[in-house]
Amino acid sequence: MKRLVICSLVLLFISCAENNNMSHTETAQIVAESFFSKDESALKKHTTSEGYASLVTVQNMIPESDKDIEVEILDEATEGEIAWVKYKTSFDGKSGIFKLVKENDQWKVTSKEPREKGPF
Repeated sequence: MKRLVICSLVLLFISCAENNNMSHTETAQIVAESFFSKDESALKKHTTSEGYASLVTVQNMIPESDKDIEVEILDEATEGEIAWVKYKTSFDGKSGIFKLVKENDQWKVTSKEPREKGPF
């Protein structure tokens, strides 16, 4: 009986363990996919409050699409606690750039300032 309890506790801890330390490129990919699929819960989880507000504003102007959107990471750059990810989607074939910041030791997409220039 004691072994059963110990094994159950070990399995519980393993199953509850979650990898929260995603890279900036993984985070950018999730945000781009959730943006076009209009998955607001995933979008909110991986963005700052400013980033979420600006993405939702733009998202509301995009027409509904029932096709699967492919996201391709083109380039990336990291400058300390700030990262930039250039991506392209199959939605319109155009590239875009996400600015990411570390918030609570996790990468999150945020909005960039109007005259802010990234590395691309």
